[in-house]
Amino acid sequence: MAKRAFSGIRIVDFTHVLSGPFCTYQLGLLGADVIKVEEPGLGDYMRRRGSDRDLRRRLMGDHFLSLNANKRSIAIDLRSKEGAAVARRLIDDADVVVENFRAGVMEELGLGYKAVSEANPGLIYCALSGYGRSGPYATRKVYDQVVQASSGLMSGTGEIGGGPIKSGSPVLDYSSGLMAAFAISAALFQRSADGLGQFIDVAMHDTALMLMSTSIMNQTRSGKAPRPHANEHPLAAASCYVAGDGELIMLGCCTQGQFERLCVLIGRPDITADPRFSDVNTQDVHRAALVEILQTEMRARTAEDWERHLADHVPASRVRSLSEGLDQARLNNREVIRSMVPPEDFPGPVEVPVAAYMFGHGGPEITSFPPELGANTRDILREHGYDDETIERLIVESAVEADLDRNLPL
Repeated sequence: MAKRAFSGIRIVDFTHVLSGPFCTYQLGLLGADVIKVEEPGLGDYMRRRGSDRDLRRRLMGDHFLSLNANKRSIAIDLRSKEGAAVARRLIDDADVVVENFRAGVMEELGLGYKAVSEANPGLIYCALSGYGRSGPYATRKVYDQVVQASSGLMSGTGEIGGGPIKSGSPVLDYSSGLMAAFAISAALFQRSADGLGQFIDVAMHDTALMLMSTSIMNQTRSGKAPRPHANEHPLAAASCYVAGDGELIMLGCCTQGQFERLCVLIGRPDITADPRFSDVNTQDVHRAALVEILQTEMRARTAEDWERHLADHVPASRVRSLSEGLDQARLNNREVIRSMVPPEDFPGPVEVPVAAYMFGHGGPEITSFPPELGANTRDILREHGYDDETIERLIVESAVEADLDRNLPL
């Protein structure tokens, strides 16, 4: 196997739920040694989330599985003196720390950037939170949907004339995790040049604003606020239509050339001769009339027929279910969905999303199954200089936990 980008980089991961674990998952896929620090007893909240009840009982919920391959788990009571000391020793040997607690929590534990960077000045320390580490909202507890609401992201989503609606997928968790992974990558590259560590402050609210860049420009330049527009687009030829079988076909003809090709393909080249519609940059004035024409034409075939007829020439797709989308991903052989090799006693097979890109060599790979809670506690402690007698004492004193009972009542 070719050497991957972050081989030799050690990350101490204090994150939980989604945005932080997704960040460290992406870095682990590229070779980083990710040590996942978890709360004794229950661990990461996502261990108890997902559709499979049996997996939730053994603290290996399918939501957890989707984000935690290529990691090792150590269970530490960070609020105990001995536990905090263990965490400090892990950080002393780390290249990167990632945490997504509410602002101030790591400082209360003696694990904030200022405290730990004195012993490890080259440390890259990334703090992920809802509103960042400054400002009046810094200490607020939030989740994805709350920031969707507070940022204005929801205001542009929904049925026409209806109220705001949140995204079906937790887009801010995933995009904030990617933003953090990108920032960590940049900081590591910068450190290779100047030798300096770095504190990184990633806010989900800031990420939401970045995802709305064009809407923000419309708002600040002309006062045009985003509004719910359902499946419509300002351009009629880039909107969604009901096909003859009742299913939906999404068009994406945004340029003049694409619009003209669409009109030929649907057997209506005359549309482009109509001065109301001839220029895509001005046809919005008569959008309703063009929508009516296109909707009439789209009812002539099924959505599947339209996709086969159009998609090789202009942007178009039948609106699919997630199951169909996964089938299409496998057909395209993009390797975004990959199988993991589970332990012998684990119900399989297990398929998870990996990464949205491919390398020519040394690309993202799954090399280990997501860990049981505390599965690597002893090994990690030994690597950091603890002898077996001390490890057993730490376990007895509940500063750390290992070999936990996996089957818990729900």
